[in-house]
Amino acid sequence: MSSLLYLIAVILLIGWILGVFIYSVSGLIHILLVLAVIAILFRLIGGR
Repeated sequence: MSSLLYLIAVILLIGWILGVFIYSVSGLIHILLVLAVIAILFRLIGGR
């Protein structure tokens, strides 16, 4: 489960980085960033 959250966080961060440099959809970009940070926090809090 934790590796799945880590994978989702990495995918969201990559999507955010691509969105910043390629597309100009600012609302979606920030939502992706927030979701990635939340997924990383869940990984760190729930990690062993």
